[in-house]
Amino acid sequence: MDSLAFIQQHIAESIETKQALLLSLSINENIALAAKTCLAAYQNGQKILIAGNGGSAADAQHIAAEFVSRFEFDRPGLPALALTTDTSILTAIGNDYGFEKLFSRQIEANGVAGDIFIGISTSGNSPNILSALKSAKQNGMTTIGLAGVGGKIQDACDICISVPSSHTPRIQECHILVGHIICAYVEEELFRAKYG
Repeated sequence: MDSLAFIQQHIAESIETKQALLLSLSINENIALAAKTCLAAYQNGQKILIAGNGGSAADAQHIAAEFVSRFEFDRPGLPALALTTDTSILTAIGNDYGFEKLFSRQIEANGVAGDIFIGISTSGNSPNILSALKSAKQNGMTTIGLAGVGGKIQDACDICISVPSSHTPRIQECHILVGHIICAYVEEELFRAKYG
């Protein structure tokens, strides 16, 4: 195998997917709507809950960390929780209720009306994410989905940001880009004038 060609092919595929993301007005409008919705929630004293499985669990934790700690500059922390981190909670829910309820049970306990739930699923069909989206809506929360093309998630959330790809690594690369954009927008709007 030509290692350089292999590497360049993966980089090119990532660029192509991001280029398609850039050129889609509808996707960009959904990113803008998600960012403005997160901003409004923070302005109203609410919080953001985030969840995903596998690599998407890592993305949920990454995005939560950007809100809580900082993104581009020092400023007050913003309340965000990744629902993927507490092993006692995860194993208790998994044992008592099953894997499908892993996140919905936490939303029932910690989510309130006006909060936001961001569910991440590259397939758009993760049962525990779909269950969490349903619970979040029942709790009066706004729901945002990060997905690829297709899947039940498209109709299960208030705002769905669908990366134009069916290839998991490319979708995940765009998900973290979208997460960064949302964090950057919120941080700029809330804090740049005073802390930037």
